[in-house]
Amino acid sequence: MSEKVLLIEDDVRLAEMVQDYLGESDFAVTVAHTGRDGLALQQAQPFDAIILDIMLPDTTGLEVCRTLRAADQVPILMLTAKGDPMDRVVGLELGADDYLPKPFEPRELLARLRAILRRGRAMDTSSVARFGRLEIDSQAMQARIDGRPCALTAHQFKLLQIMANAPGRVLSRDYLMDRLKGEDLQAFDRSIDVHISRIRAETEDDPKHPRRVITVRGAGYVFARTQD
Repeated sequence: MSEKVLLIEDDVRLAEMVQDYLGESDFAVTVAHTGRDGLALQQAQPFDAIILDIMLPDTTGLEVCRTLRAADQVPILMLTAKGDPMDRVVGLELGADDYLPKPFEPRELLARLRAILRRGRAMDTSSVARFGRLEIDSQAMQARIDGRPCALTAHQFKLLQIMANAPGRVLSRDYLMDRLKGEDLQAFDRSIDVHISRIRAETEDDPKHPRRVITVRGAGYVFARTQD
């Protein structure tokens, strides 16, 4: 399954070139020509990585980077002006994972994109994410409440982890199924709702009134940012 990349770039011809080139390497690239449109797209459907131009018509890439990083840890590759090292420094300080000066070789863009995706996956598998009393230990494949292990199957843990990696975002059932690529999906071929119910039973104080995994009627589920 193709990894999904959001390209925020106002230069239409450059955006088309990047979209075509990365598409040949099995990336699914969505293009936004303004910062506002890019933020809206990321809010509607999380991407695996973002390529972000620093010069945009409605705002700066630095402001977009600041907003993105406040919401989640999606890998960000910034495209910067060749002669302005300060923009690169500020971008990295705001949380960008790497930068690439313009003009650039498409092969270098591809290499840097793959590198930040690899680093992001390595971080996901080596750290413990904490959400109030809930801990999600990716390395041990275990969720814990107040240190008590939750009785989740491997599939249910993966489902919880996917949602926790995009806090505050509404994730559709189709999106969750897509993110479970590479898993044995027989347990999910009927209804993902059953597994959400099990996750709630193990992680919520009151599963009938959940505070962590919340249903958005007609849209999917959202993992709440603010928790006890």
